Amino acid sequence: MSGRLVLVRHGQSFANVDRRLDTRPPGSELTPLGRDQARAFASAGAHRPVLVTHSVAIRAAQTAAEISGALGVTARALDGIHEVQAGALENSNDDDAIAEFNAIYQRWHSGEPGLALPGGESAEQVLDRYLPVVTDLRMRYLDDDDWTGDIVVVSHGAAIRLAAATLAGVDGSFVLDNHLNNTDAVVLAPITDGRWSCVQWGLLTPPFYPEPDADPVDDALRSDTDPMG
Repeated sequence: MSGRLVLVRHGQSFANVDRRLDTRPPGSELTPLGRDQARAFASAGAHRPVLVTHSVAIRAAQTAAEISGALGVTARALDGIHEVQAGALENSNDDDAIAEFNAIYQRWHSGEPGLALPGGESAEQVLDRYLPVVTDLRMRYLDDDDWTGDIVVVSHGAAIRLAAATLAGVDGSFVLDNHLNNTDAVVLAPITDGRWSCVQWGLLTPPFYPEPDADPVDDALRSDTDPMG
């Protein structure tokens, strides 16, 4: 098992600029900066992907196209790895909606995964569609002794953080304190017995400690904070 799973948040979208809860595919497109971010991710050379995958959202597909084009590898869409569905809060960008989304997301990481967003998904529902995709990638590629490269999965901030925390046992307080900027990655390495080790979270490496006195909901209301990261 020499390859890793690189869960990359898509580049900046127009909805990110507006601080909108843009979760329903196909969603908004990348900004010019978002395309630059995707190319910069590819050119940084931090990963050695031989396969690039992405969610069905336009912003993820466009990010993957920039990455795969720069690296000369294949890109393909995968069902099930789109963003947490915000339901009645979809496309909202007011403080009340953002606070409600983040309050429920916080409760997921505090032991209430069955709680659903109004008209949207629960953490259990997100994981039920997301984790089988990751498991299939592992079984099909990463568990093959002859596989020698990373798999890049271009997905979405809230979904990546939830899935990675579940797969690798990352502390929920740390997850809530550490959003992912556009084209930041969470890197998971397969270990024995089907388990995963989180070896990178954005710019951070283990051990992953939560920040003291952090307030994820209040932090999400800062004018410069992207609520979906």
